[in-house]
Amino acid sequence: MTKNKIGVLILNLGTPNSPSVKDVRVYLREFLNDPRVIDIGRIAQLLLVNLIIVPLRAPRSAKEYKKLFKIGGGKSPLLTYGKNLTSKLKKLAFKEFDVELAMRYGSPSMENVLGKMRTENYDKIYIFPLYPQYASASSGSTIEKAFKIINKWWVIPEVSVIGQFYDNPNYIKCIVNRAKEFDIQKYDHVMFSYHGIPERHVDKVYLDGKPCTDHSCEDEINSLNSNCYKATCYATTRLLVKALKLKKGSYSTCFQSRLGRDPWLQPYTDHTVEKLGKEGKKRVLVFSPAFVADCLETTIEIGEEYRELFQEHGGEEIQLVPSLNDNDDWAEGLHKIIKDKL
Repeated sequence: MTKNKIGVLILNLGTPNSPSVKDVRVYLREFLNDPRVIDIGRIAQLLLVNLIIVPLRAPRSAKEYKKLFKIGGGKSPLLTYGKNLTSKLKKLAFKEFDVELAMRYGSPSMENVLGKMRTENYDKIYIFPLYPQYASASSGSTIEKAFKIINKWWVIPEVSVIGQFYDNPNYIKCIVNRAKEFDIQKYDHVMFSYHGIPERHVDKVYLDGKPCTDHSCEDEINSLNSNCYKATCYATTRLLVKALKLKKGSYSTCFQSRLGRDPWLQPYTDHTVEKLGKEGKKRVLVFSPAFVADCLETTIEIGEEYRELFQEHGGEEIQLVPSLNDNDDWAEGLHKIIKDKL
């Protein structure tokens, strides 16, 4: 019997090609014009994004990306980590399956990478968005685009999705390994800061017509909320709290990077940072479990902006725990997650 030829496409959100205003503008347009990211009427979205948000935000974001690219030696850390991780996975998966990397927005594009995979005549292709907790604006958008591209092929192989892994032991273990680089006892508080999304995004998850707030998302995973981003974020926190043996009251779960005036998931990370400073906390350790690779939201937003905010309100140090990036244990963990699915 002929062995199936398998290709695995791992995906992350993306990055501008450079920190120039021009490239940042191109990236933001692609990102923010996605109907799953800003889910309002299409005409209103196009006007809002292209006439207001991108023209105002691109120059400011370019300054932040310049800091990030400088830290990355002139390159995007997200892309560098992705390429290194893919190389390690290829070695681990030798003769088991092929691995390719693409970005939902920017380069390497999904169109180009899936086009390359098409020529390999795979029997099976696995789409693997590297977002631990499912959200329509991240996982949903990535999966949707993959199927749109593959749907145009004349010959469509068997296609599967490797879904969210917020509670996977390999993922949790790797975050705990990063924590071992720090003496947690020396910190006054531990924060688990996840990327925020609008409240209406999680409300749409529930087919019973009730809002997210009616589904015990902060306390448990059940048959109704297992695909709710808020519920899975809190579930990840509970697993990490248990593994790290944190005491009740010594940690917080919060959400960062909100955009616009509509309510997003709360508590907000910046408000939590202010509160901790005013309460007299001096040293805070921050995990960012929604990000498997360090990027603008971790290195700059948490590592610089929130540190300054904390110090403005009486705090002294905010220490960011690095993401999983391209560490050997994470490559091995991903290999196990993929093999379990296969």
